Amino acid sequence: MPKIIGSSLAEHRERTRSALFASLSRLMRERGFDAISLADIAGDAGIGRTAVYNHFPDKESMLLAFIEHETSVYVDALTQALAEVDEPVEQLRVYVREQLRLERSYHLAPGPDLREVVSHDAAHRLRSHVGQVETVLRDILARAITAGDVPHQHLDAVVQLVHACLSGRRVPREEPARSDFIDATELFVLRAVGAAAPLRAGAA
Repeated sequence: MPKIIGSSLAEHRERTRSALFASLSRLMRERGFDAISLADIAGDAGIGRTAVYNHFPDKESMLLAFIEHETSVYVDALTQALAEVDEPVEQLRVYVREQLRLERSYHLAPGPDLREVVSHDAAHRLRSHVGQVETVLRDILARAITAGDVPHQHLDAVVQLVHACLSGRRVPREEPARSDFIDATELFVLRAVGAAAPLRAGAA
């Protein structure tokens, strides 16, 4: 009988899933999703291959569960960060910064785009998770338009353009390059949607 991790079966299941997710994330960053197997993930996580099937029937199911988990955690954190500011343009700035700080291994992984290596149904579900985050941006922009902070614009197009700018970017890890990159991207997005970008201290 496999050793139980934690004080209960529920805790064991949660810890096992967390270990598998961490290994999936790490291996995707290193090799890409299409280049790893369920056995690779299990071995990296230190979990018996047969035990993995108690949690996920295949690699694709694990990927979808991982992205669902990551999206849920991110949306919760983003919602809390946005709740600390009131003005729509300030919320847009927070949104941009939170997006850039988020390290998405499934966007930054080498190899083909995930939508090219998973089933049609899985690709549709991947898109639905992106939609959760896009809804947050759409709401911010709609409030900004209503407040007169940005001009009226085609929200469907603008939301996709902003996300194309923010998604899959490798933000420098070292300072001051990291802060400079984030500041420049924030300024670009604000100007792109027609928002007044406040000058920072020391700016020309």
